[in-house]
Amino acid sequence: MLSFQEQIISDLLEDVNGGLVVLSSGLPVSPILVSLIPLLPSHLTPLLLSVPDSLLPALSALSPLSISFDLPSHQRTSLYTSGRPLILSPRILIADLLTSRCLPSSISALFLFNAHRLSDTSTESFIARLLRLSSPHNHLIPIFAFSDSAHGMVSGFAKAERLMKCLYVRRLHLWPRFHVLVSSDLETDPPEVVDIRVPMSPAMKGIQVAVLEAMDACLKELRRTNKVDVEDLTVEKGLFKSFDEIVRRQLDPIWHTLGKKTKQLVSDLRTLRKLLDYLIRYDAVTYLKYLDTLRVSEGVRSMWIFANSSHKIFELAKRRVYQVVRADGSKVGLDNKATPTKKRRVTSDNKKGKEIDDEASSSNKEIGGIVLEEVLEEAPKWKVLRELLEEIEEERSKGTKVTEQITSGEDADSTDIVLVTCKDERSCLQLEDCILKGPQQAMRGEWEKYLLGKIELQSVFKRSKTKPKEPKGFGVIDGGIVTTKGPSESSEPNTISILENKALLAAASKISKSTIREVETEIEATESSKPKKGRGKGKSKKNSVPDCNPQSTGVQIEEPQGQSHDLSTGASGSSVVQIKEKSHSQSHKSTSGGLSNTKPLPPVQFYALDRDRRILQEWKPSVVIVYHPDMTFVREIEIYKAENPNRKLKVYFLFYEDSTEGQKFEASIRRENSAFESLIRQKSLMMIPVDQNGRCLGPATQSTEPDSALSNSMTRKAGGRKPQEKEMQVIVDMREFMSSLPNVLHLKGLKVIPVTLEVGDYILSPLICVERKSIGDLYQSFASGRLFHQVETMVRYYKIPVLLIEFSQDKSFSFQSASEIGDDVSPTNIISKLSLLVMHFPRLRLVWSRSLHATADIFLSLKSNQDEPDENKAMRVGVPSEDGVIENDVRAENYNTSAIEFLRRLPGVTDSNYRALMDCCNNLAELALLPVEKLAELMGSQKAARTLKEFLDAKCPTML
Repeated sequence: MLSFQEQIISDLLEDVNGGLVVLSSGLPVSPILVSLIPLLPSHLTPLLLSVPDSLLPALSALSPLSISFDLPSHQRTSLYTSGRPLILSPRILIADLLTSRCLPSSISALFLFNAHRLSDTSTESFIARLLRLSSPHNHLIPIFAFSDSAHGMVSGFAKAERLMKCLYVRRLHLWPRFHVLVSSDLETDPPEVVDIRVPMSPAMKGIQVAVLEAMDACLKELRRTNKVDVEDLTVEKGLFKSFDEIVRRQLDPIWHTLGKKTKQLVSDLRTLRKLLDYLIRYDAVTYLKYLDTLRVSEGVRSMWIFANSSHKIFELAKRRVYQVVRADGSKVGLDNKATPTKKRRVTSDNKKGKEIDDEASSSNKEIGGIVLEEVLEEAPKWKVLRELLEEIEEERSKGTKVTEQITSGEDADSTDIVLVTCKDERSCLQLEDCILKGPQQAMRGEWEKYLLGKIELQSVFKRSKTKPKEPKGFGVIDGGIVTTKGPSESSEPNTISILENKALLAAASKISKSTIREVETEIEATESSKPKKGRGKGKSKKNSVPDCNPQSTGVQIEEPQGQSHDLSTGASGSSVVQIKEKSHSQSHKSTSGGLSNTKPLPPVQFYALDRDRRILQEWKPSVVIVYHPDMTFVREIEIYKAENPNRKLKVYFLFYEDSTEGQKFEASIRRENSAFESLIRQKSLMMIPVDQNGRCLGPATQSTEPDSALSNSMTRKAGGRKPQEKEMQVIVDMREFMSSLPNVLHLKGLKVIPVTLEVGDYILSPLICVERKSIGDLYQSFASGRLFHQVETMVRYYKIPVLLIEFSQDKSFSFQSASEIGDDVSPTNIISKLSLLVMHFPRLRLVWSRSLHATADIFLSLKSNQDEPDENKAMRVGVPSEDGVIENDVRAENYNTSAIEFLRRLPGVTDSNYRALMDCCNNLAELALLPVEKLAELMGSQKAARTLKEFLDAKCPTML
């Protein structure tokens, strides 16, 4: 354990209330937990809530037990007194605390993780309040909360101080990377670092500039709305995912008042940020495929797609994959001027560049006057990565100093594995494919899949082809993506786009036919001889492609003669690298080897950073190549080297020069440092109230009053005491503890009773049942028909059924703007659906709530002058017995429900009089025999009685 981790444990144990620890991203929490938990009282049980998956391997040394809802309640009760660490969810713990299955006197400490996601209405704060209010005075339960996101702790006004109050902790422990103890530990023996700046290709630079221009244009348009804080609207902040949250947080309260243009700008900024990110992560073909998807899916809705720079994005992305050339040799590019088009033949040249394939020329004859030339630009990092691996293996083979130390036994724990870290799993698989088959073959595999996807798209459009309409903006014509004419465009780009698409389809068709021929050849070879290991036997040299994947083998569409290829080394060799999969699904290990006529490679292990596992201690690499730089993983490397100072570690960082990749990495460090500086200022000013015994005084419930106030409140009335008010209670369904409303109800002074309800979510009284719906849940319930059934059961068993529609506090208190509400009933309109629901169930009451606290106030007003609900009866409502009869119904309606529904539909019968008819008659036959005078007495209206009697006595026409 490092010295700064020991200091954290010492600081936490000084305060009996616990503390909130904010660590720099990448600094591990697991060593602190493993050392802190054994220092707690051994006869009590520590509880760990919502433990991240990355911590579970390290906590296995403590032999913790996991608790789920599948475990019976009596077994959970015994585990709470076992003394072993328990891992469970907040929903389980809050239910067991309210039902006294878990006693606070048996808990040694409570551990919370990802504290930056908590709030004063979260279930964790509810648990902290219950533990503090119900624990004995001589037993104070410390609460240890951890967070590795300093930026998340400064979002909102005084978030850290409010969080500490609701968790009942008084000390804030800040440990940034620039802390003196942290810096001294990590910089004593740092790893050897090599920073490699890889220049981007001209097309990548052009796309990056164009995307940044489009993003800047969207930000300028958003600033004109005067709805958001201008200081936060910068391109640098727009590179992070949290930028979307910042903008939406400011616009959500007024979202219903915004126009379509402003809403679309917010969505466009998110799309442009993804375009910058994918430009670095994806290959050229995948990036083009993503742009094609955007052009079809967003169409005329997007604002950025009509900017001047958007045309450059699409054109440069296409140029990285293939080039459209006229038959006379002139290129069709960005600055192409309009010239008259002539019909010419589309050719597909082979590698020799002299002969035209007969099949292709016959199928593509008279298609148009363009030629499709392959470019298949490889990612510049691919070549640098392979050179790095070859250099590492060459150094080892020559017996460098590092290799000598490893073989001599000075660092026997280290391995010769080279760890390559990428952003996601897809990048790992593609890099592995590049090492196995070579960059060009990996690109060709993506290219063939792209072409085959064109055929699938073409078949879909042929099946769903309708009457052609004039396209607006970007659209699809014959499977090809075209644009409408703008004021500065001529009619030729549309023609070129159609011809270009036909050329792509012709090339794709050729690959598809070649794949079928190869499969037939393999089948014939298998039938005529014994099966042989390996693939590609019997393929012709002219039309064969090395296997990239089972679905992408086929005929290559070669470049015309004379067309140069930028990166073509090692493309013609066969793959000889052997792959061995480890037990981890995210890893792919390759032994030394490589393409033919290339240098050998060391063992390589690929790891996806989104797996969120600490794998350095497990694999013990001697060289780490950070393919996609990430601040969190950089800190993990520093920790690994500080914990193992005797191990030699060399780290290579691959950055694209003058790219947003490096800018984003540096900005993430500056943003974290700024967040810690803000927390340091807040810590010097915050005030946490404590009592005379040092116990934190968090937000207490409204029902908690000092005994002295109760005894002296009415001393003027002859020393009398104020009568003790009856405690108000509410019965809550167990599923509702996933929301924050039970916490707010308890904060308002209501006693929360968790049970499993078949009907409703909240029972306020024997007559009032509430079904609570958030906005998203309301839409889903209408779509599935579940809401109709829920309201039907509430109306059947309760006199006052209530549908509570609860909005979020930080969002607009409106379904839609007034301009979007039409005059006619629409089956897709939410207002129309609600109107039809109320018309079908007249006794249903709709309650609109702006926030959680408003809902709690509404519940208190509804409960006034009402009896308290019965827990046992509420649990039995809607639960059929073995005989099929409802036991202990709230209104004692053990009747035939079909007959009741028939009675309520008779003329003259209303919701106000059908109960009197049911009490007087045992069945419908007796009802038909009652005289008009008796019916008038029961129904309260002579007119309604005559209407019902005339309907019952009416003669039915017969066939005789």
